[in-house]
Amino acid sequence: MKAITLKDAQHFPLWRRPIALLFMMAIAMPIAFSTWSALLNNFVIEAANFDGSDIGWLHTVREIPGFLAVGVIAIIMFMREQVLGLVALIMLGIATAMTAWFPSMGGILTITMLSSIGFHYYETVNQSLQLQWIDKARAPQMLGWLLAAGSGATLVAYGLIVLTWEAFDLSYNLVYMVSGGLTALIALACFFIYPQFDAPHPQLKKMILRKRYWLYYALQFMAGARRQIFMVFAGFMMVERFGFEVHEITALYLINLVVNIFVAPLMGRAVARFGERNTLMFEYMGLALVFLAYGGIYWFGWGVLLAATLYVIDHIFFALALALKTYFQKIAAPGDIAPTAAVAFTINHIAAVFLPAGLGYLWLVSPSAVFIVAACMALVSFGLALLIPRHPEPGNETRLGGFAPQPAE
Repeated sequence: MKAITLKDAQHFPLWRRPIALLFMMAIAMPIAFSTWSALLNNFVIEAANFDGSDIGWLHTVREIPGFLAVGVIAIIMFMREQVLGLVALIMLGIATAMTAWFPSMGGILTITMLSSIGFHYYETVNQSLQLQWIDKARAPQMLGWLLAAGSGATLVAYGLIVLTWEAFDLSYNLVYMVSGGLTALIALACFFIYPQFDAPHPQLKKMILRKRYWLYYALQFMAGARRQIFMVFAGFMMVERFGFEVHEITALYLINLVVNIFVAPLMGRAVARFGERNTLMFEYMGLALVFLAYGGIYWFGWGVLLAATLYVIDHIFFALALALKTYFQKIAAPGDIAPTAAVAFTINHIAAVFLPAGLGYLWLVSPSAVFIVAACMALVSFGLALLIPRHPEPGNETRLGGFAPQPAE
């Protein structure tokens, strides 16, 4: 099939354009991944009697493919990024569908590794395609809408779980098979519905590490470390400490999704209005305060209502992370986007390989200490965000002088 340029694709009906494919993928991925996440803590506790250390090891295994995301560079030497993204989505869907077939520590770790390969390779390629296919001027708002679309898809999935889990006495196996199967089917359909699209700038198909991207790499590393603590331990706390059942933890996720559907486009607008530096500084300071409050739940015995509220606020702050994408889009050479997306994804997951397992042992001693560590990481990120220029561009990557005179701020 002949590839279609982005310019020629603008003559297609709206539903067959590149942006429509990005929306389809943004909808398909969360159906499997968010359902897996919503049921995970209850499933591993009930099926395999996981404790804090076990859940830490599970997430360490889950993040290994993210650490190896640099392998995407080798694959795109012989496979188009668009094709790889859809293949990865199918793999995520199939692995999710099989999750409940192996209710043991070894089985759960193995199937988690397979689903994680699909998830992380999809995310790497998806970020690259977004930055290549979306114009810089429209990127903050459009990325916000893509986040909202994913939130909408997850909202439907969570809503169905909340309404049907107890009412129809659903099993983990049925829910995992339906959600994973639907993701795989949507990805497969996209193979036949959409042509291959060519971005205007060919991508380098080799690993690159550029000195001028150092601040972006550092921010990615810290973002990965912080995210792991939240993803691994915030939800686990709700189940272990407060006894949330499947429909209750899913209801909490549901509230998050409703909020994000409306907030994510506003976050994109905020990035366009206030710039990457200001929005990232706001995000990181907010996250530091939230993590300190999480620690207070264990220090002072604060209740479930505060914990649930913090969980929602946490998600709102994380939506601002799209500013990190647009910061890189503004400073990157056009041909660097795909290889740097893979390298950045690997950097993002360096801490993820050892942090969940290590902090899992700390959790057994002091859960509040885990959240103190997260607050400290957020403050380090705040310090790094101070170095982002008001108007980032090639040659003006940081406020430390960069490689060219900085524009007036």
